[in-house]
Amino acid sequence: MHDPTLVTTDARPKIRFDRLLPSPPAVVWRALTEREELNGWFPCDILTDEWKVGASLKFVFRDGEWHDLAGTVLECDEPRTLEFTWADETLRFELTEEDGGTRLVFTDELDPGIAARNAAGWVVCLDRLEGRTSPEESWKGLFERYSVEFAPTLGAQEGPPERP
Repeated sequence: MHDPTLVTTDARPKIRFDRLLPSPPAVVWRALTEREELNGWFPCDILTDEWKVGASLKFVFRDGEWHDLAGTVLECDEPRTLEFTWADETLRFELTEEDGGTRLVFTDELDPGIAARNAAGWVVCLDRLEGRTSPEESWKGLFERYSVEFAPTLGAQEGPPERP
């Protein structure tokens, strides 16, 4: 299991994931930035003209499961660092070559009440990025566990958002 670490040293909490992926950084970078690759693991389509600092992003959820979101690229240093806003959250991907593969450190800076929900969802997404599949419902058990784990520090945790 690749459980996240809860980081509470900054103004807003972060959930941090550390994964060793078998592919080199250039391949992982494509998985983070190319639409066809993102479709295999990211929870929505990311539309942008180019990946550069200041570029606008549009997040379109598949099958209308949620409303579109907007974002902005904050840092883009291929193939090492990618950071962007995802509505009110900040997602950061740090890639380091290691053991013939890539050490991926991913953080999601977010509102305290959604940490457990997002942590559970990201576990499922990052498993897909690694090439592993987990049942779509598996996030429910993770959400329950992370809710219990995070609540003493962050307060009550919100469940999944209502669909539009």
